[in-house]
Amino acid sequence: MNKITIIGTGSVGSTIAYTLTVTGQASEIVMIDLNNEKALGEALDIRQGTPFCSPCSIYAGSYWDAVGSDIVIITSGIARKPGQSRLDLAQTNVNITKSIIPEITRYAPDATYIIVSNPVDILTYTFCKRSGLPEKKIIGSGTILDTARLRARLSEYYHINQQNVHAYVMGEHGDSSFVPWSVANISNVPIEECPKSLQTAGVKQPNLDFADIENYVRKSGARVIERKGATYYAVSISVCYIVKCLLAGIDTTMTVSTMMHGEYGIDDCCLSVLAVVGREGAHGKVMLNLTDNEIAQLRNSERCLKEVMKNLSI
Repeated sequence: MNKITIIGTGSVGSTIAYTLTVTGQASEIVMIDLNNEKALGEALDIRQGTPFCSPCSIYAGSYWDAVGSDIVIITSGIARKPGQSRLDLAQTNVNITKSIIPEITRYAPDATYIIVSNPVDILTYTFCKRSGLPEKKIIGSGTILDTARLRARLSEYYHINQQNVHAYVMGEHGDSSFVPWSVANISNVPIEECPKSLQTAGVKQPNLDFADIENYVRKSGARVIERKGATYYAVSISVCYIVKCLLAGIDTTMTVSTMMHGEYGIDDCCLSVLAVVGREGAHGKVMLNLTDNEIAQLRNSERCLKEVMKNLSI
């Protein structure tokens, strides 16, 4: 029996609820939104499909309905518009998050919280500073989406199953993110050796343009927004993967945003490195053997985020 509360029933929140339902990860889902009619409609639409899914009780509610939640997912906030950066949303969505924190933590103090709203690193930091909850119980979706975009792109290049691709995006979920190529591999073949090592009949393996791929990953969200108005499928699948790992009996590593305490020389900042996630929350980190240049890029993400945060009221 897993109870999950979702705050915010826009495109992302509703798609997360739908995905959780059809994958059978939750037995109870509470959907909360200032626009209660929207929450009622989304819950009803999903609920009427449950006869063909795993049993699930899904309904619109208020904060007090979150009592007993195992996981709370925060998707509320102003969505990014075409041409707008995630950081442009900062103060507005910080204020929204600050208003939500005391309301939801009153009723679900023992839940693990997944922050999805943007700018996700800053809102994760805000949640850590304002909620009083253990930091391991606060996880920003961070660059898990960027990592999925990277792996999907590399799988296209090499005509290989996405799950054979082991590569990460780290740092800010935004323009200062980067790929530590030194640890990227496909089936344990270092990425730089893949063109000569991956031999498939009739397929010529390309030499990768690392900068082009990183730019593709960074700009993917904006491209989707330009074309269809919003991004919600890939982020919802990514968040549901975090949920799956939180509920699993064995730890999993993933790039999510958590509070840093001296790792790679970074302190008092939330950004994405490889974290250990399981039933206890994000309760550990994997210290990769990054190059000096990669550590410098990670610290650049810290500088970019702190530059914005110094002008915010958190």
